[in-house]
Amino acid sequence: MSIFHFRIACALALAAATAGCVVASADAPLQQLEVHTILGHREVVGVGCVLSNSAGRWFVVAPGRVTVERARDPLTIDCAREGVGRAREQAASHNASLFDTDKLIGNVVITAGMDGYINRQAGEGVAYPSTLTILMRAAGGRPGDPDAAPAPGNVVF
Repeated sequence: MSIFHFRIACALALAAATAGCVVASADAPLQQLEVHTILGHREVVGVGCVLSNSAGRWFVVAPGRVTVERARDPLTIDCAREGVGRAREQAASHNASLFDTDKLIGNVVITAGMDGYINRQAGEGVAYPSTLTILMRAAGGRPGDPDAAPAPGNVVF
């Protein structure tokens, strides 16, 4: 092996190690979520939803997208539309990088595997489901109540 090939191999190894480090350190605490509300097998439009966790509160009109700050505790979703219905659900956070090789390599190189303990409360390395489907209760009734007025929107099968 020539010195030229050795230098190229070293440069590629360094680039691969650095790429893993950059991915691990750029683990932003923000996540974009898509929120949908369902009532009586139909998607309901124009529903106001408040999402909250220990990091803050965010508002979105469903169906819609919102960027939230991740945390290890569950995300509470409160939705309501006057005359249509309301809902309250929680979405648990899960380990987002369990099988992400770049993050695993960067984690080991930078923190000697201690990243999971260091950032445990910061919301790094966890994520909520990217699509939240919220099942609403009809105003004055139970979910799926046949006497409730049909919700405007698209039929969901």
